[in-house]
Amino acid sequence: MTATIDASSFAAKPEDLGVDSERLEAVFARAKRDVDDGTLPSAQVAVARRGRVAGMRTFGNAVQGGVERPATDQTLYCIFSSTKAVVATAVWLLLEGDLLRLDERVAAIIPEFATNGKDVITVEQVLTHTAGFPYAPLGPNQWSERSARLDAFGRWRLNWQPGSRFEYHATSAHWVLAEIIERRAGVDYRRFVRERITGPMGLDELFLGLPLAWDSRVADVCHLTAAEPPPGGWGEVTPEAVLRFNRSDVRQAGVPGAGGIASAAELALFYQPLINGGETASGRRILKRATIEMATTVRTNDDHRDALGTPVNRGLSVVVAGGDGMSHLRGFGRVASPRAFGHAGAGGQIGWGDPESGISLGYLTNGFVDWMTMGRRITAISSLAASCAT
Repeated sequence: MTATIDASSFAAKPEDLGVDSERLEAVFARAKRDVDDGTLPSAQVAVARRGRVAGMRTFGNAVQGGVERPATDQTLYCIFSSTKAVVATAVWLLLEGDLLRLDERVAAIIPEFATNGKDVITVEQVLTHTAGFPYAPLGPNQWSERSARLDAFGRWRLNWQPGSRFEYHATSAHWVLAEIIERRAGVDYRRFVRERITGPMGLDELFLGLPLAWDSRVADVCHLTAAEPPPGGWGEVTPEAVLRFNRSDVRQAGVPGAGGIASAAELALFYQPLINGGETASGRRILKRATIEMATTVRTNDDHRDALGTPVNRGLSVVVAGGDGMSHLRGFGRVASPRAFGHAGAGGQIGWGDPESGISLGYLTNGFVDWMTMGRRITAISSLAASCAT
């Protein structure tokens, strides 16, 4: 039998955490609406504050372990690019420990990377998606073999001059970050994340590299509408690529830019230490406050825009809400403070934390819909969650 999350160790009454129960119920109702009207097959949402879960709900049905059955609070989901924030914290820890510098050239750390003009790329450029290799290919057969990944690094070419622009590196940048973690920490990147980040946070079921015993609890993803490319095109995140994450071997691989597995509660709780000075509710330090503030400071400028023309507001591998009135276009809704930070995931996953209100949100689904519907849903749920603090 597999272990299950002990919700009682993290759950609390909303008002005990300074969370308004009626506003919390509005978050749940908005998540449930998309399941009730058939827009999504299942959804899971959690709001946390003061290191505890104020509330969590799961709705609908999902194929789990090859069988369609009700989704419950024990159901796990692929969090796709929300994974990037988890890997980011591991890099922040290296920076804090003087094991890494932002101005270092990647090639000085990974000699295999120093080909085809990539020798000038810095660690900071990789973290801010300004490195110039957004489409560098790395197929599934190379995900579990380090030597194959290093060979691929040597073949990768630049799409544009490093530092000259922003373009989202859907998975390529985080394969490089994973290797940097391994070179400087001396252990597998998945182990480092487990032993230094998620383990000390008490998040036993936030996985980067899913153990096979947990596979039957993961909701298979599915496409609910005709696949239409988002603004800017598919890039790597094609409908076919998304469906690969229904395979147990892909879930076990722990793709560092897209392959995390978690519940909404664990995703919400992940942000709690980060927005509370770097400490867990029990007083265990994960990172220094100064490190988090440094990493969540916006490092891109107004020239760095996404396919919709919105300034991207990137910190070190996380997105920052900002105070320019465009936070809802970045996944934070219309109410979160400018200091809120986090990362969305393909299909409508979202995780963020707000240092001003102390609120953090995890929202997950296994249903892929058009990008406009997804965007409206994230805006609504994030807005409602951000207003939960009393």
